[in-house]
Amino acid sequence: MDARRVQRVSEALREELAQIIEYEMSDPRLAAVTVTAVHVTADLRVARVRVLCGDSDLEAALRALEGARHYVRRELAGRLRLWRIPELHFEADSSMGAEVRVEELLERVKKSREELQKSPENTP
Repeated sequence: MDARRVQRVSEALREELAQIIEYEMSDPRLAAVTVTAVHVTADLRVARVRVLCGDSDLEAALRALEGARHYVRRELAGRLRLWRIPELHFEADSSMGAEVRVEELLERVKKSREELQKSPENTP
C-alpha cells in the first residue's frame, strides 16, 4: 500500500475520531479525552488510536472507548469513503507523560546543581 495513502487515512481517521469522541459522545468518562494520533497498518485493517486523558481516570476512559468501539466504527463508515473501516484499538498516549517526566527530572538536576554551587564545602 502506498505510504502516502496510509498517512492520509490515518489523518482522516484522527480528525473524525476527535470530532466523534470529543463532541458527539455524551459519556462523562470521555469528557477530557483527546485523540492525539492514529496509526493504521499498511493493509488498512487495524488502527491504533492513541488518546490522552486530562483530568479523568484513564482506565475508565479506555474501557468506555472499547465499549463504544462498534458505535464509533459505524459513525466512521458513514463519514469516510473507505472500502473497509479499520478495526479500532484504543491505547493511552504515554509520550505526553514522558515529556512531563523529563521536564521534572531536568528541574531536579537544575536544583541539585544550584544547591551544590551554594554549599560552603565546594568553595575553594
